[in-house]
Amino acid sequence: MHFAHPPSDSPLFNDPALSSLRRVGVVDVGSNSVRLVVFDGAARSPAYFFNEKVLCGLGSSLALTGKLNPDGRERALAAIKRFALLAESMNLSTLIGVGTAAVREAEDGKDFCELIEQTTGLRVAIASGAEEARLAAQGVLLGWPGASGIVCDLGGYSAEFAEISNGRIGKCLTSPLGPLAVQQAYTGGKAGKRKLAEIAVGVRRNFNGDVRALHLVGGSWRVIARLHMEHWKYPLKVLNEYRMTPDSVRATLKWARRVGVKGLRERNLVNYERLQLLPLAGRVLEAILNAFEPNEISVSAHGIREGLLYGYMPERLRNRDPLIEACIHSEHSSARQPGFGEKLFEFVKPLFKEAGTERLRLIRAACLLHDVTWRAHPDYRAEISFDNATRSNLGGLDHSGRVFLALALFHRYRSSNGEQFIGKYLSLLPKGDAKQAEILGRAMRFGAMFAVVSPEKIARLKFKSRRNSLILILPASFSDIYGVAAEVRFRSLARAMDCAPEVEVV
Repeated sequence: MHFAHPPSDSPLFNDPALSSLRRVGVVDVGSNSVRLVVFDGAARSPAYFFNEKVLCGLGSSLALTGKLNPDGRERALAAIKRFALLAESMNLSTLIGVGTAAVREAEDGKDFCELIEQTTGLRVAIASGAEEARLAAQGVLLGWPGASGIVCDLGGYSAEFAEISNGRIGKCLTSPLGPLAVQQAYTGGKAGKRKLAEIAVGVRRNFNGDVRALHLVGGSWRVIARLHMEHWKYPLKVLNEYRMTPDSVRATLKWARRVGVKGLRERNLVNYERLQLLPLAGRVLEAILNAFEPNEISVSAHGIREGLLYGYMPERLRNRDPLIEACIHSEHSSARQPGFGEKLFEFVKPLFKEAGTERLRLIRAACLLHDVTWRAHPDYRAEISFDNATRSNLGGLDHSGRVFLALALFHRYRSSNGEQFIGKYLSLLPKGDAKQAEILGRAMRFGAMFAVVSPEKIARLKFKSRRNSLILILPASFSDIYGVAAEVRFRSLARAMDCAPEVEVV
């Protein structure tokens, strides 16, 4: 294993193939918690092989003493000792250590990092405020390459802001808006609100133009998003790319105050330690919303740990689509015939001539995933496929895209509409998308019958709009492959398209 100091532009994945699986670990020494995350799987869209957090409160008394909390130091060091031993047993290619605001600001922060290195061998690089902001922005870009707007990463002792536009990072800065810092300085009442507003407005002056989207990073923001889902009875529970409006967030915060920390704890939605910081985090978020006035708020499940990984990637890897990379990896590791998904995509594509680039991307993803649940019992494959798509760690995918993908995979395995199982999710789809997902699912179900050979060599699909016909074109030498079962699925596809099925033997 290699202990690495995280440079800003050194590529980690420099293997020309870029397809080898590499386990990369990050130890994040934060103001409130210390965490070890180990990434594995497809390099551009990594899975979480290991993820453990210990709440230490390193920055809980920093404003009063200027030093790290002594008890927090002990807990953090014990946690990092455990992490180092675990990392040794995981055969990691790299283990990266990074310290953020509390370690950066504390008088004894550097000494603590030296103690960690002496004790465990792990070198913890202390990120500056601007570097921390950049890492958070890189984390957002790992999951959503085309993201634009302002990234706000709320840590325990600080809040970092970064500008992103079309996949590029602009201005980065830090602020003293972390809940632990606010807790020690916040006087409450109107004076406290004015102070928060002044800080937030001061940050806003550093960024020009209107803010279309505010991308939230950090545990306290995720708590608010989880409560928002509960308050508005949202059917999905995936936080990444969860979208909210400023008014709905304000309403949720008002509701949370009315219910109170005790009442929220009884609902068992989030852990109690995070709830303790909720009132202050809510005040901070309101000040930020008032200062930046975004049109939309989105939540990123990725942060500085993912940002470190993204920073190591060569440009050619960053430019890959995280959704497609994850689907390719899943197909190669779980499908019966890896590589067939691309052939299936070419087979069904003639049915979607009017589809734009984003829709074709989802269709391709569905084809790549069409067979990854084949080991499940046949009676449950449809439900398992749906659950996997709506809950899996898939980057580059908003919630309506998730539901479209899930619904297509559901219909790939189920001929009935499954309204009872999927009905509550349909409200997340634009009008007409549910029908398109059904057509895609039935097309994949039919195309999968040619999996023993390459479908493009023996069959082609064509839709004739003038006579409203779905045509299957077969060469005479392969006409016998169109049996009774294939005919049933072909007619099912035609019914979904509200057209007549025809077979042409040439």
